Amino acid sequence: MSAIKSLRDLIGRHAAGRRAPTAVPGLTLFRSESRSVPLNCLYRSRLYLVVQGRKRVELGRHSFIYDDSHYLLTTVDLPVSSAVIEAAPDRPYLALSIDFDQAVLAELLLSLPMNRDTRVEQEAGLAVAALDEALLDSVRRLVALLDTPGDIPVLAPLVRQEIYYRLLTGPLGARLRAIAVADSHMTRIARVMAWMRAHYAEDFGIDALARLAGMSAPSLFRHFKAVALMSPMQYRTCIRLQEARRRLVADGRDAAEAGFAVGYDSPSQFSRDYRRMFGAPPAHDAARLRRGSLLLVQAATEDMERI
Repeated sequence: MSAIKSLRDLIGRHAAGRRAPTAVPGLTLFRSESRSVPLNCLYRSRLYLVVQGRKRVELGRHSFIYDDSHYLLTTVDLPVSSAVIEAAPDRPYLALSIDFDQAVLAELLLSLPMNRDTRVEQEAGLAVAALDEALLDSVRRLVALLDTPGDIPVLAPLVRQEIYYRLLTGPLGARLRAIAVADSHMTRIARVMAWMRAHYAEDFGIDALARLAGMSAPSLFRHFKAVALMSPMQYRTCIRLQEARRRLVADGRDAAEAGFAVGYDSPSQFSRDYRRMFGAPPAHDAARLRRGSLLLVQAATEDMERI
């Protein structure tokens, strides 16, 4: 059986629901028997791999599509819109994600030749590349450990290192190297993004973010936009609106209350920004989601909270 067919069988057996965390640390499985509406969520720093079906991810005005012959790599946490665009009951969408451990990556880098290519510092923190057999086989062996759970504590860290090695020596390797180097522009931007996600409701400007990154304001703005494909303030707006939507759908908050909770002083500005991002005013959008299926509401809240 080929590696891709084996992965389809493994995920088909072990993905009990739409989103299935596993006993292998950092490995999550996904399954869907139908296409989905675009959902706004946060893509973490991970490897994303589809083994059956197709998915589209939109970041700002840029669109990325990946399937069983491509993988998607994210090196910083990015607010995106994602949708399963190919799936059916007899041929479900099957996928997985693998978290990146910065400490393991940094240790592995010590055994690899130095790469001083700095062009990656001006590239987006999300990219798609062709999937090769060596990477696919190492991922298959990691997922196969779910069939022998007693082997996971010993073998999972070894297979994960091999996956990292395949990625580091592959076409997107320079991007992955950047998140393991302590003082790279990528890690500085990642640090700023983490702070912004924790303080999204606060009022801050570009100068405060620049001090946090140890960069000049123009340099931070330039590198941030290159990585996130949006400005720092646009990034904050996306985080605010995703959290507001979660509150509206999951907690039943009214629009004004949700807007104030995420940092908006003006209900009218909140409504304008919300409609621009989600295509409908806050109350109408929340009502639409609540009228939809339970699966849709669950998907929206799970994606906004955890993915």
